Amino acid sequence: MSTVQQVPARTRLLQAADRILFEEGIRATPVDEILRQAQVSPATLYAHFGSKDALIAEALRVRFADWRSTWDEHVISANDDTERLLAVFDARAAYAQTPQHPERWCAFLATATEMMPETGEIREVLDADTALLRTRLLHLSRPLAGDHAQDLADAVLLAYNGALTAFLRGHPRSPITAGKRLAGAAVQAYTQS
Repeated sequence: MSTVQQVPARTRLLQAADRILFEEGIRATPVDEILRQAQVSPATLYAHFGSKDALIAEALRVRFADWRSTWDEHVISANDDTERLLAVFDARAAYAQTPQHPERWCAFLATATEMMPETGEIREVLDADTALLRTRLLHLSRPLAGDHAQDLADAVLLAYNGALTAFLRGHPRSPITAGKRLAGAAVQAYTQS
């Protein structure tokens, strides 16, 4: 039995989807290419997921769980409130270095940009990612900014989103470092007021 065949078909489909959909583009990637890379038949895809959209949603769920776990680890290992708030940048840098999720920018933003679904499984996962960012950044901003926690959380989220989109432009050279520096300036501004 080949090494490929030892990996379950469902896992191969998820790995192929993750590898190409978020790098090459969801619309630009035909189902046939996912099937070819996963070495499965169309019937296998539909038996496990039912549709390309359901496969995309599940690939995003896996990413969401991995991202949340990575961010959790960085928040837990931070030494103080400022480091905990800015851990989102360190977590993103670490997440981008994992072999299973190398990417140019952000699978969640890429999916939202390409598909912008109003409802359904994909929308639910995109909303969960947004909710995690918003609620956690607000929670981590409270010890630093008190009554201005929402303003600080918004500033950090804007710096984070800007860093992610800067990957597409190729400038600045280190978007995560620049985003973290900008977010750090926001922390200073809100803790001094």
